Amino acid sequence: MGVHDDRILLDRAREREVLDELLTHARGGHGGVLVIRGEAGVGKTSLLRHCAEHASGLHLRRTAGVQSEMQLPFASLHQLCRPILDRVGSLPPPQAAALSVALGIKEGETPDPFLVSLAALSLLSESAAQQPMLCVIDDAQWVDSASGQALAFVARRLLADSIAMVFAVREPAVNRDLDGLPDLWLEGLADDDARALLHTVIPGRIDSRVRDRLLTETRGNPLALLELPRRLSSTQLPGAFVVGDERELPERIEDAFLARLDALSREAQLLLLLAAADPADDPILLWRAADRLGIDASAAEATEAEGLLTVDSGVRFRHPLVRSAIYRAASPRDRRAVHLALAESIDPTTEPDRRAWHLAAATIGPDETVAQELERSAGRARARGGLSAAAAFLRRSVELTGDPTARADRALAAAQASLQAGEFESASHVLQTAEEFAFDELHRARADLVHAQIVSASGALDEVPALLLAAARRLEPLDPVRSREAYLDAWGAALFAGDRAGADMREVSRVVRSRRLFRDDQHGTDLLLHAMSVLMTDGRQAAAPGIRRALSEFLVEDLPVDRGMRWSVIASAAALETWDFETRNAITMRQLQRARDAGALTPLAFGLNGAAITMAMTGRFEAALRLCAEASAVNQAIGSRVPPFGGMLLAALRGRESPAFTLFEEATRKADESGSGFGLQWAHWTGAILLNGLRRYDEALDAAQRAWDAWPDWFVSIFASSELIEAAARLGRPNRAAESLERLTASARVGGTEWAVGISERSTALLSEAADAEPHYVAAIRSLSTTRLRPELARTHLVFGEWLRREGRRVDAREQLRIAHSMFTDLGAEGFAERARAELLATGETVRKRTPSQHEELTPQEAHVARLAADGRTNAEIGATLYLSPRTVEWHLKKVFLKLQINSRRALRSSLPKYEPVAG
Repeated sequence: MGVHDDRILLDRAREREVLDELLTHARGGHGGVLVIRGEAGVGKTSLLRHCAEHASGLHLRRTAGVQSEMQLPFASLHQLCRPILDRVGSLPPPQAAALSVALGIKEGETPDPFLVSLAALSLLSESAAQQPMLCVIDDAQWVDSASGQALAFVARRLLADSIAMVFAVREPAVNRDLDGLPDLWLEGLADDDARALLHTVIPGRIDSRVRDRLLTETRGNPLALLELPRRLSSTQLPGAFVVGDERELPERIEDAFLARLDALSREAQLLLLLAAADPADDPILLWRAADRLGIDASAAEATEAEGLLTVDSGVRFRHPLVRSAIYRAASPRDRRAVHLALAESIDPTTEPDRRAWHLAAATIGPDETVAQELERSAGRARARGGLSAAAAFLRRSVELTGDPTARADRALAAAQASLQAGEFESASHVLQTAEEFAFDELHRARADLVHAQIVSASGALDEVPALLLAAARRLEPLDPVRSREAYLDAWGAALFAGDRAGADMREVSRVVRSRRLFRDDQHGTDLLLHAMSVLMTDGRQAAAPGIRRALSEFLVEDLPVDRGMRWSVIASAAALETWDFETRNAITMRQLQRARDAGALTPLAFGLNGAAITMAMTGRFEAALRLCAEASAVNQAIGSRVPPFGGMLLAALRGRESPAFTLFEEATRKADESGSGFGLQWAHWTGAILLNGLRRYDEALDAAQRAWDAWPDWFVSIFASSELIEAAARLGRPNRAAESLERLTASARVGGTEWAVGISERSTALLSEAADAEPHYVAAIRSLSTTRLRPELARTHLVFGEWLRREGRRVDAREQLRIAHSMFTDLGAEGFAERARAELLATGETVRKRTPSQHEELTPQEAHVARLAADGRTNAEIGATLYLSPRTVEWHLKKVFLKLQINSRRALRSSLPKYEPVAG
């Protein structure tokens, strides 16, 4: 924070009241956050200081961002947590390990950034349990990227923790990590208060026109009112503001500060530049570097007397604008001199990365030694989970590389790192350098691959398969390993793009097969890609044996978690193509467990989604709800765009119309925008299920047809055919579904599983003549009774009962409809249960509607916490799953106990309807 001036707090009574209330809540055990926003000089830092000075009873923690290209990962988080790092050992082991590596306490595997964030939340929460805490973060727009994401994560989860967090952000800010949090915008002072403040600077009489001009030009900005008039003599004042200054106010304030430099010696000016050049604000380092430049203590006395810089136990500027003004105004030669002095004053064994960055700033033109130092710093940053910092080190390394081949190599690495950090614009920019210096075919091919990956990450799914396919072809004779991975990515991208792809699945598959990349003795992944390529080119009958063999090998293949995630998506699709539910389940649950064990959140999001689909298909809706809620928490934490496939299927089967349609509409919109044909197909298919349950058969028929049209004959289009057949049968339009039945039965014959047989027999029954239908219904029930697919079995009893009623066999119909109604009610499939109830009523049966349970009074978050507690998990384990602090979990549980009218965890299982634990 800068040097304080109480005058800036004129007319801030309302803002101070808001802050005081935030502190009161923290003392009372309720967390809160406030983001103070405004232009430079408007008084944000002074309000933070007021907050800190009134934090009696609170443990005060401070950190601040510094405008600098140097971004040491987790630097601000380390500064905030430094006094409580002795508590790290009390965290759950995965969190403790992640935070220790991120903060450089120890070496280890690269931590997941969001596991680091969760560890920071747990650490701060635990400390606040001993004494309430105030965390003050000034100039948050300049906090390093890794720290900014972690602090935003913590801020969004403060609820029952005795922590108040207050950020100050200079607007306009590029970084939007804090968007959506409670904020307070500071405007300029009201006219009367602005006049009063101006009077403290110009105490004598002042012409009213000059005064009014000053107030207009400064817009009531307190710092501008304090600083701009100081540079003007009494004779200059009348005309100083007659002609409007077109520059932005912060720049004019900077110039006012710079005007004070004229009174300082050369040594004092260099000391100011030294302090401005390093964000550590470390007085020991400052004086070491000053000594190298021949600067003594008298320089600091002069800067303090001029009101620009104070050096004591820390290094503090009058205002952040002083730092930026001094650095901006310095000559390139002086900047290089101070950076070199700082680099030579830093111990290379303890702070090699800070030293490397200062060396780079002191260097003109190519320097391979410094470039290599930056490359090593990038490796260390990446190992700590600082992807943004790693990318920044690599980009600077590129600038200092003279050899064209090495420059291309480093530019490709920098583009890849920028892509991984989510900095797509920077990735594209540095990729241009790679392309410019890519004089050989391998570098050009690698540049093509990175370009395709940038397009993919940007969300344009329909453009990606063709780009990846071209890169894979180009890489094939040069780098077979990278080429094979590119083919895999192209196939996976085509899977999600579906018929929206520029290069469709068949084209990708033809290329894969024609290249003969795979041998029979290779791994399950190779066999899988080959088998799926055969599927696309030659059809199911030809591909089925290869798919089964590939899946068997894949289940025992040991893959890294990230790579396993990519392959598991394709393996799951392969299992669905052969109607092999149990193998798909084994693949999904293995991927989920491995992602949990590794703490890998992106693979975890996919694993949770896949497991939720499994639970929905088997009718374990409570377990599916838990998985969907956890997937939602993970997606929110990491900003993932993984579509809620499991949530859509669950919503369709539960049959709650309003929330289901909201989910489908949003998913359809996003799939359409991103060019995901598979996403559209899934949304239309699950929509057809919902509509059939709601007896809206015309709409169900249309949705099922849309699912087919989104990607004819592949993946869930076959399942959509089943929905189309049911809707057409109920509408009395069997001819409309004849072709769909032919396709479905052909697919089922290839699959040959009891699931396939059951759906095929049921669909055949729906379109059969009256004399032929019953044996098919009976066969369908017999086959599906041997599977775990309870919703499909219940639906078969339902349509059989409906057919029996229409045949005039009421007694037989009631038997089937009672079974269906009972099963749907037990499952929680409300739409289909109501459809069965209506049919029962039509037979003369009396059936009561299901009444909502107390459980439905719980919010989704409360319900998820309750289910996990019922599983026997501790507050810390629940918090780790849902990315909450243990105290917030306890707060949710108290509300659950109150709503369910229980007083212990033991009573949760009996109070939550259809409670069942879930594997994984």
